[in-house]
Amino acid sequence: MIEPLQYISQAPKTGTHIDAIEAVLQAGGKWIQLRIKHRAEAEILPFAKAAQALCESYGAKLIINDYPQLAKAVNSYGVHLGLQDMPIHEARKIIGKHQIIGGTANTFEHIQQRVAEGADYIGLGPFRFTQTKENLSPIVDLAGYQKLMEKVKKAGFSIPIIAIGGIEADDIPAILKTGIYGIAISAALTNQIQISSVLAEINSKFIMQLL
Repeated sequence: MIEPLQYISQAPKTGTHIDAIEAVLQAGGKWIQLRIKHRAEAEILPFAKAAQALCESYGAKLIINDYPQLAKAVNSYGVHLGLQDMPIHEARKIIGKHQIIGGTANTFEHIQQRVAEGADYIGLGPFRFTQTKENLSPIVDLAGYQKLMEKVKKAGFSIPIIAIGGIEADDIPAILKTGIYGIAISAALTNQIQISSVLAEINSKFIMQLL
């Protein structure tokens, strides 16, 4: 199952990606994407091992950003690939069929591409400008999600699509109304003093959408 609420790791002001991940897991997070940029795979491996061990202990799922080899090495739930990363069919040869592959998209053409490639879910964005991502693709914004999800529905695509990029808690209800499957957040949880309260508030927005 693809969780509708996903956390993309970000190093907090004090501490590491692992500290941030553990805090989110303690607050009840169930889907973690380890996203460490500008580091060699060998440097990221210890973080991936630690993150996988934490996710296993909390009954959560770990996705490794960018590196299928690391996903295979630590037996994570899967890998997420950007548009400039390794092609999905090549990553599939590395990790096999038992791990999932998510792919980034910015346009409807990208969505079509990801569906054709056999992605298990799509991260669609960015919703707004975010400092956590360099070489940012054009902003999608709320109107963009509405138009894209209408095209997705018309095309008959059933792949889970996750909104990503600078999303805050207050943005979630409006985004979910577009037909988006789920939301990925990063800064909205990292560095929060009361992560449990913030996560509970976010989860309540999902519940309200289902009512």
